[in-house]
Amino acid sequence: MTTPTPAPLFDYPPQASFEKVLPKNKIYAHASPGRRVQRHFTDQIGKIVWQYKLAPETVRLAARQEIEEIQIFRVTLKEGIGESLSLDVLTCIDKAIPFPLVFELLDGERIRVAAAYKRQNEADRTKWVLGEYFFSEWYPVDSKRAALPVAVDLAALYRELLRRLMPHPPREGESLRDHAERVCRIKVLQREQEKLRVRLGREPQFNRKVEINQGVRAVQTELEQLTQAIATECAS
Repeated sequence: MTTPTPAPLFDYPPQASFEKVLPKNKIYAHASPGRRVQRHFTDQIGKIVWQYKLAPETVRLAARQEIEEIQIFRVTLKEGIGESLSLDVLTCIDKAIPFPLVFELLDGERIRVAAAYKRQNEADRTKWVLGEYFFSEWYPVDSKRAALPVAVDLAALYRELLRRLMPHPPREGESLRDHAERVCRIKVLQREQEKLRVRLGREPQFNRKVEINQGVRAVQTELEQLTQAIATECAS
């Protein structure tokens, strides 16, 4: 049985407090969203606060690899948005800020954490590559917060913060990038599996059912390999 992942709500150190309200037009200036995304901001977002800046001078952890700072943003959602928040909004904010971000999404009396694995583009270090978003469960807004995970540097801290959001634990020695890509692949396969099962249920022809069922089994085999605690090639 998998050990439950600890809640990802942390008591960030007061010296890292930034508490700067971020106007939407500042985000637009750096990310250049289209009208549809701007409508999502207007319809879904109440306020964006740049809450904490985790940097060498604020948390006494050295910058390492490409992680020089980690930013914590609190996004207050408009009433009734909840799970229907458009991911375009988070993506737009991420594109506007050239550092890894962790979002705390506030919806009335409940809160959840969201983040995507973010890394510098290997071909152009001025650009960032953004993966799929991971979300925690919803928690009461007054939930007890934990101390920040123990880490030797900011890269290790980022790894711990992000892994608290991933639905599948890391394998031994697995890098954060490989872990994030594996979890994203699992999510893609799960969606594909569901679509195939719907098609299977609707297909009247036997030979087509056999073909679709083969696809279901192939997806299931890959899912089993990806969700094993250790990589198949490492299993004894």
